[in-house]
Amino acid sequence: MLKVLLNSLILSPAVLGAALAVSSSAIAAQTQAEVSASPLAALEARTQAVTSLTASQVIQPEATQIAAAAPNEVKVADVAPAEMIQPLQSSADVTASTVVNAPIKVAQVPVEAPVDATSIEQINRYSREGRTGTTASVGQVTSVSQLSDVRPTDWAFQALQSLVERYGCIAGYPDRTYRGNRALTRYEFAAGLNACLDRVNELIAAATADLVKKEDLATLQKLQEEFAAELATLRGRVDALEARTTTLEKQQFSTTTKLAGEAIFAITDEFGVDDTGGNNTVFQNRVRLALNTSFTGKDLLVTRLAAGNAATFALPPGANAEGIQTFNFGNTGGNSVFVDWAAYYFNLNEKVRFYVPAVGGLHYDYAPTASPALDAADGGTGPLSVFAQRNPIYQIGGGAGVGVNVELTPAFTISGGYLADNSGIGGAVVASANNPADKNGLFNGSYSALGQITFKASDALTVALTYVNAYRRSAIFDTGNGGLGASGTLLANVGTTTGGIATPAQINAYGASVSFRLSPQLVLNAFGSYINADFVNDGAGSQDIWTYGAGLALPDFGKKGNLLGFVAGVEPYRGDAATNDLPLHFEGFYKYQLNDNISVTPGVIWIVNPGQNDANDDIVIGTVRTTFTF
Repeated sequence: MLKVLLNSLILSPAVLGAALAVSSSAIAAQTQAEVSASPLAALEARTQAVTSLTASQVIQPEATQIAAAAPNEVKVADVAPAEMIQPLQSSADVTASTVVNAPIKVAQVPVEAPVDATSIEQINRYSREGRTGTTASVGQVTSVSQLSDVRPTDWAFQALQSLVERYGCIAGYPDRTYRGNRALTRYEFAAGLNACLDRVNELIAAATADLVKKEDLATLQKLQEEFAAELATLRGRVDALEARTTTLEKQQFSTTTKLAGEAIFAITDEFGVDDTGGNNTVFQNRVRLALNTSFTGKDLLVTRLAAGNAATFALPPGANAEGIQTFNFGNTGGNSVFVDWAAYYFNLNEKVRFYVPAVGGLHYDYAPTASPALDAADGGTGPLSVFAQRNPIYQIGGGAGVGVNVELTPAFTISGGYLADNSGIGGAVVASANNPADKNGLFNGSYSALGQITFKASDALTVALTYVNAYRRSAIFDTGNGGLGASGTLLANVGTTTGGIATPAQINAYGASVSFRLSPQLVLNAFGSYINADFVNDGAGSQDIWTYGAGLALPDFGKKGNLLGFVAGVEPYRGDAATNDLPLHFEGFYKYQLNDNISVTPGVIWIVNPGQNDANDDIVIGTVRTTFTF
């Protein structure tokens, strides 16, 4: 093949250029190359806009490969005949119409495009091939000097110069490299050849045929005949993909928004509590639908709808939200649909990222929690309980406001945020950022302000030091929804053991969280917090609230996507109360990933001394949770 190419260099720079163009400007296995005037390039751009918008791509969009990879990895040098550059006829007999009409002959070859895949499967397959992670592509280069890895001393320099400056057949890679030493398949060669054919036809149609040499046309014709089957297959794929893309574009509702959903079905029961009248086995659900929208490619608007019927169990006296499960979290209880989260993320620059929630904002939406394996954002893919996910200090308040992360160095990040409460669950308004009445509003009602320093010593070790200042007119750990709490005893949340509306409290909370990844399959985390709470007008002065715990997570245990976890700790409790027995929390669960979209999680939650009182029966909750994500 080397001899063939050298002969081509002597006969015509453009001939060799066509081969070289394919080796780098056609699609490589893991990178993107752009070919000017290629119908496949425009089609793939349309397909990418329609099909490949996801949450992570909203923050950092990826470029898409232009053409399909070959089904076999045979190099051109292994199969291309040496005589392919010898014309069948003299160059004088070759005219522009020879090349222009050549696709008619090619079209007679049976098309091998797949026909058994659905539209979405076929489009997704094209959009997945060869993603590079680049955020932008480059336009047509106009000079070979724009290709940073091409030197005048390279043996193919003149051929490349002809391709770029005479025919405009290549654009190079997004980083302005050519990478001419890469191997390629016959299909990749055909993709580049097709681009050059299209470019030559454009020159002819534009009455600039004098720019095309007759010997070049002869060689292109010979190459076209040699690669007739591959060209037909590629063009067949283009036609099929165009039809499917057109159908999808007509049926979709937005090119900037992607729907993401989660549905949880759970069979759960509480055992062992005799002084509450008993609890029955229940079948509960929670559904979340999120519209993730990007306007610039680097921002994210989240609008999430939720509904569920997951009521909490009756608990012993003084117990509050101990053992509350993630699918109980933030539901109205009647399967009514409501907006439980509306927020906007955007970057000020590469180091500063803002978070602006209008409803349902939480401090752990923006601040790192140093619990990488267990924190599932209250979804159905992690632990069963809210307490097991992260340090409860992040559950002090929530609602509407602003948060920001500033990366000082790769190791140090500072976070800060201010959130004012939203209306309570089920419409019970305790304090609300959108209510202009007295003791409400953005700055005159319940609020929480967080400051945090996160130190990432390495990929394995992360430490977060957190401070929260808050004024709570509802439960301390209620995440700004006006409920009776998301974690901890009644004494720790409302200052009494009788429930009802909480006594307002001024809060100063100090917490530390740490995670250590011993290996990709073994992660340890621990946390502890001290909360100083001054319940207003109770005559008791400041009170001390404590909480701490540790977790062990084994990702991919038994199968990729699985998660085995164990958590032990003390839910928030008041240490200076008459009864201050430790409300111990033990939890074990195993998430088994059936496939990419369905997981089943059996688990047990055991609470010792609920209500921080050893006279109460232990709480034992057994759950089998099935989670569907899409």
